[in-house]
Amino acid sequence: MILTLKQNNFMRVLYVHNDYGIWTGEEASAETIVKLLKEHGHDVFWFRKSSRKLWSNDSFFSKAAAFVSGIHNSHAAREIAIKLDKIKPDIVQVQNIYPFLSPSIFRPIRERKIPIVMRCPNYRLFCPTGLYFSKGSVCEKCTSAGREFWCIFKNCGVDFFKSTGYALRNAWARMTSSIQKGVDIFIVQTNFQKKKFVENGISSDRIEILPGMIHEIDISGNGHIGDSVCFVGRPSREKGIDTFIQAAKATPQVPFSVAGDCPTSGQYLSSTPDNMNWLGFLKGKALFNMYQSSRFIVVPSNWYEGFPNVIVSAMMTEKPVIASRLGGIPEIVDDGITGLLCEPNNPNDLSEKIQYLWDRPQLCKQMGRAGRHKASQEYSPEKCYERLMMIYQKAIEII
Repeated sequence: MILTLKQNNFMRVLYVHNDYGIWTGEEASAETIVKLLKEHGHDVFWFRKSSRKLWSNDSFFSKAAAFVSGIHNSHAAREIAIKLDKIKPDIVQVQNIYPFLSPSIFRPIRERKIPIVMRCPNYRLFCPTGLYFSKGSVCEKCTSAGREFWCIFKNCGVDFFKSTGYALRNAWARMTSSIQKGVDIFIVQTNFQKKKFVENGISSDRIEILPGMIHEIDISGNGHIGDSVCFVGRPSREKGIDTFIQAAKATPQVPFSVAGDCPTSGQYLSSTPDNMNWLGFLKGKALFNMYQSSRFIVVPSNWYEGFPNVIVSAMMTEKPVIASRLGGIPEIVDDGITGLLCEPNNPNDLSEKIQYLWDRPQLCKQMGRAGRHKASQEYSPEKCYERLMMIYQKAIEII
């Protein structure tokens, strides 16, 4: 295929993604990228499956079907082949392929000599769960070849059958090199992520960095000093909700809020202190209002976050961020300038940082303005589009 971006004002892009079945940052990012491409005149088509039925049907047979399709899915391969021949895309961007797409989709794309870029917001290429997280802390035991059995031994998927399925599908993908051979360019979000990919055998020249971007272009701050400290996102152990709750208990005079809901959030309700309020899942105007009414946002993650969308949203609403000094987060939050960094899984350190910033509203304003400036300069839609086009061009030239 001979194609350059300079020769064409627009491209035909096929975006491939297996939704998680609940609204996550991955779905938000995928839809934001598709919207951005369309706004610049490109024709974008979806090849999309959903895991929603796994949430509603937790039977043995549904788990078995997901396990088999995650290793090989000839039906998905035939479906995407038909889609490719119908729309004739210039490039394919892949995101999540599990459990209903599998590495099987790469072969028909390669046969048609269409360039493939794969956006990797987590570490699923090397870690069966994708998180480098198990039993409450960072874990990289599965990254050495042939050691996926640790996912089963430690039951990282919580459910034994699920953990086994995760381990076997990763082992199969590794042994066949189906993903590494199928993808031209891997897209990560931070230098930290790129380092991890290189450590696991992917050549540096096949990895490009595309940070997160502002999801709501018209989002803006008004300099309002909010009256609560807020956690936004999935209330789960890897996201640090346990640490957040403990910090709330240690800082009883400060109001805390949680904006987010998931099937596991109920387990934390019994340990919620009186100064903490659960707002439930918020989106749109309600979510924007929550940012505006917060004094600052807390991101106490215990895993190697890719690029938390909540941080950029906080920056754009001129709110400082207190976040874990872990993974790629220190590349996003400038300690002492746009927010504060704290030690992961350390409620006492988090509580001290929260109290320090809570007592300094003018510093919150100053950090908020610095965060908005950084986000506007580095994570704007135009900057993201420019970087994405450079990545597409590189993938096209490889073919």
